[in-house]
Amino acid sequence: MRTKLYRGRYYAVWTDPISKETRRSALHTADREEADRRLIDFKRKQEAPAGSLVGQYVQAYLDYKRTRIADPVRLEGAWKNAAPTFGHLRPDHITPELCERYAMSRRMAGRSNGTILKEINVIRQALNWCKVKDARFEAPSQPPPRDRHLTKEEAKRLFDACKQPHIKLYVRLALATAARRGALLSLTWDRVDMQRRQIDLREASDVGRKKRAIVPINEQLFADLKDAYEARQTDYVIEYAGAQVGNIKKGFMAAVARAGLDDVTPHDLRHTAAVWMAEGGRPMAEISQFLGHSSTRVTEQVYARFSPDYLRGAADTLVF
Repeated sequence: MRTKLYRGRYYAVWTDPISKETRRSALHTADREEADRRLIDFKRKQEAPAGSLVGQYVQAYLDYKRTRIADPVRLEGAWKNAAPTFGHLRPDHITPELCERYAMSRRMAGRSNGTILKEINVIRQALNWCKVKDARFEAPSQPPPRDRHLTKEEAKRLFDACKQPHIKLYVRLALATAARRGALLSLTWDRVDMQRRQIDLREASDVGRKKRAIVPINEQLFADLKDAYEARQTDYVIEYAGAQVGNIKKGFMAAVARAGLDDVTPHDLRHTAAVWMAEGGRPMAEISQFLGHSSTRVTEQVYARFSPDYLRGAADTLVF
């Protein structure tokens, strides 16, 4: 298998071992070095043996994605739940009826349609990545986007309900930086500039549409970071018992329960921070940079309605 330039774009080219015909597949780049890198990944996908089990395909997909996406823990967690049902099967064993039975069992366990959809979609994505077409899926519809955000009074209750220092620091960081969970759990002290009062959330592995930002440190966060730095035992800002924290959810949900709050997830803190900025009248361009969005379009679609000036000019024209 080799790369070949065709009409200004590179392709993977090989000879089919059965038909002896020349095959090619687009690598979607005009850059030779990038084409060589993509050829390595393409070969890896082609090496899955015939008759492989779903679990083998998904594991190959997760191994590839682990350093290429912002939050691999989410994918791995979804597969952990789906693996006992699907992992030992061949792709052609996956049918709409099996998916419906799986969805029913997950609902009986108290899981939402959104969670079930994520679990099934991990398998679908993995098989698509491996170019396996034998499976037939059925999954719940995509639920409407969450719109849960905390009031400042609720946020204070949550912060006060955090018993463990690393959970308390996580809540402060999440609300003060609007960062995603994965960005905070992977944050190291070398990217916290206490002199300039900035946090660099970016990592060398950041790819795709989920970008990370450089954000300022406010007074509340500065005080908490000073205490955490003096007590540090590792290079990670969020740590527990001398080790990096891999998953914050258990401790976070315990604090949510103690605070008497309903339906709050770690990601809701990022949404909350963005809502507070919009309610405070900050420009959409500024909020977009804080969130690490590539453009203001997504920011405006989600958060413009929280601004005190939202559609104010339009409403003022409707006076008679």
